[in-house]
Amino acid sequence: MKETGIIRRIDDLGRVVIPKEIRRSLRIKEGDPLEIFIHDGGVLFKRYSSIAALDDFAKEYADSLYKTTGNIVCIADKDVIIAVSGASKKEYLNKPLWGGIEEAVLGCKPVKTSNEVIVPIIVDDYCIGCVGAVILMAKDPNIKMGDMELKLAETAANFLAKQLKA
Repeated sequence: MKETGIIRRIDDLGRVVIPKEIRRSLRIKEGDPLEIFIHDGGVLFKRYSSIAALDDFAKEYADSLYKTTGNIVCIADKDVIIAVSGASKKEYLNKPLWGGIEEAVLGCKPVKTSNEVIVPIIVDDYCIGCVGAVILMAKDPNIKMGDMELKLAETAANFLAKQLKA
């Protein structure tokens, strides 16, 4: 997006309206948490990803889960894949969420298909809710995901959620 200046007034409570076209292009939805920074004499808004704080930890957990299951493991925040193990990082890392993953994150409910398991990472704190997902995908399309894979993904999601609360 090219840099443009839009002039807005601040109301008596310090609120500023971010124009709809900017929110749409940055995929900022109503209720999304934003970080506010002071940078070079200006105010900078950035979409807040609480799970991004666990970036290295998420990578290590994905590696461990891959070594245990042999399945492709991805960990995502609300927008993109932040950790991947067992598959090409170029193919998955920092790619936007697709289909069932977005559905699981938005719906805050696990999704299990024949060859993938998606479990949302839910933090119970006020105003946080679902912050991402743990995804297990079979490398071989003939391999079916079962209850064990679902439980492993749920364990990973619960563990990462507890790390975010700490």
